[in-house]
Amino acid sequence: MGNARNIAFWVVLFLLILALFNLFSGSGNTLQSQNISYSEFVRAVESEQVSRATLDGEQIRYRGADGRDYVTIKPEDAQITELLIANNVPVTAESQQQSGFQTFILSLLPFLLLIGVWVYFMNRMQGGGKGGAMGFGKSKAKLLTEKHGRVTFDDVAGIDEAKEELEEIVEFLRNPQKFSRLGGKIPKGALLVGPPGTGKTLLARAIAGEAGVPFFTISGSDFVEMFVGVGASRVRDMFEQAKKNAPCIVFIDEIDAVGRARGAGYGGGNDEREQTLNQLLVEMDGFEANEGVIILAATNRRDVLDPALLRPGRFDRQVTVPNPDIKGREKILGVHAAKVPLGPDADMRIIARGTPGFSGADLANLVNEAALMAARVGRRFVTMVDFENAKDKVMMGAERRSMVLTPDQKEKTAYHEAGHAVVGLALPKCDPVYKATIIPRGGALGMVVSLPEIDRLNWHKSECEEKLAMTMAGKAAEILKYGEENVSNGPAGDIQQASALARAMIMRWGMSDKIGNIDYAEAHEGYSGNTTGFSVSAHTKELIEEEVKRFIQEGYETAHRILTERKDEWERLAQGLLEYETLTGEEIKRVMRGDPPKGDEDEEDKSDKGNAASVTAIPKTKPKAKPAGGLEPEPT
Repeated sequence: MGNARNIAFWVVLFLLILALFNLFSGSGNTLQSQNISYSEFVRAVESEQVSRATLDGEQIRYRGADGRDYVTIKPEDAQITELLIANNVPVTAESQQQSGFQTFILSLLPFLLLIGVWVYFMNRMQGGGKGGAMGFGKSKAKLLTEKHGRVTFDDVAGIDEAKEELEEIVEFLRNPQKFSRLGGKIPKGALLVGPPGTGKTLLARAIAGEAGVPFFTISGSDFVEMFVGVGASRVRDMFEQAKKNAPCIVFIDEIDAVGRARGAGYGGGNDEREQTLNQLLVEMDGFEANEGVIILAATNRRDVLDPALLRPGRFDRQVTVPNPDIKGREKILGVHAAKVPLGPDADMRIIARGTPGFSGADLANLVNEAALMAARVGRRFVTMVDFENAKDKVMMGAERRSMVLTPDQKEKTAYHEAGHAVVGLALPKCDPVYKATIIPRGGALGMVVSLPEIDRLNWHKSECEEKLAMTMAGKAAEILKYGEENVSNGPAGDIQQASALARAMIMRWGMSDKIGNIDYAEAHEGYSGNTTGFSVSAHTKELIEEEVKRFIQEGYETAHRILTERKDEWERLAQGLLEYETLTGEEIKRVMRGDPPKGDEDEEDKSDKGNAASVTAIPKTKPKAKPAGGLEPEPT
């Protein structure tokens, strides 16, 4: 039907152009000629000023002796032919047989124009053009055909469990009889849930590459418009397209843009978004079955989705796509490193152990940064040094060597960071110290980075208490060295981290005997997501703040005691940082013992391998700019 409308539109347009061409071509000579009166024409003939004449109905066109063309209209009773012949003027006459056809076409022009405009707008309204003014109710889903840059499951690594569940959907599409003979039905939908950068969209592209069926992709924000009802119309149109191409897969990225819980929040809901969600719910599992249409969706905010969207029958499977563990990180690094030339010393396992909490996107960025660093210095291969430098840049920020620090500022920074490192090494449950530096990186003048030996899955109270002590060690070091009157604003970031950890211990994890096993986080003042419906009394708030203060103070006192007991080691490490600026794990221990940071060649090689191997993980989140304490710039 759409093709017929298109053909009709182009036929009408062609006839219109043809009529206009005939109209203007027939009168072109007239437009170029000069109009004169009939009496002037007669005088020109009698005075032999006419070289030739053409009779065209009522018109007389002739060329004068001056070479110009003239035109006039003859009276009905004039004997023009005899006049011209008598004066020896060559005469030609044009046939008038087509004048009737031209008149007929000209009379139809207004109707043809109206029909053409009507066909055009009907075509736009009924789906002929989705991008036009009348096509905003059509779906923006794109049919994905990856002839170039095709992604398969071989390009997806580190999330084996999620890949297995989606491989089963692909197998169902390829061989449905294998499952249907046992009574199994194809899942109607799968929801991919995970932090940003873990590979949810990449998984969907791999399914498109593997399935061999039509694959429609659309973003959740593409449904929502300023006009109420447009989103619902787009949902209907998307499912109509999917039914015509069944079996097929429809992938909705960032579904939380349209699938948020209805009626949540202050000030009522959003009519357009809620109507769109209602239509999506009906299409996914309403009275009309959508056989052969599988819906995949991705989100990193499962908590805000409407419960009706998550029930079986709509999204039968909820596939968690987490940050990869150490084995997964090694596989992901292998996939990305296969695209760059590696040096003989590049070991992806060591890099994987030193990048805890990194997502797939972070690891891809790490490999790219290493390649850029190798190219910057003119290397033909990407070496281990490039990977280590890239890892430091991603985790701690780029070095700011152009930033000039006074000797006093460098000394304060060195003692501050040495305090973090000494306390971290003294407490057995603290994560191993990976690197200490007084080179400004990111927004900090210096920092100490610590990484656990294995991927951390949970936190114990004793570990949190030692973490608080290590975090407050920077301020304890400044007070111990320079006195309370000369403490700077450098520990501001440490205090912020310590406060957040202490509040989590007390209000969420139930690690305070005085507060008890009650979750106060959502009801605590200042928390914007309070949906629990209960409030906290003033006495409880005061008790919470007292406990936060006590936890942090105990951590500070522990750090102060350790630095007092190990003052010599702390002094040696601070002086070592002033001399070498950056020290790694084994180098820190050697400097604290009073040895030079580098030993003989064999010891150095062994130390390097040990350091690289000790660069191992922190919780399930990527280390921040100051994971174990950093010194903020002093105000100018």
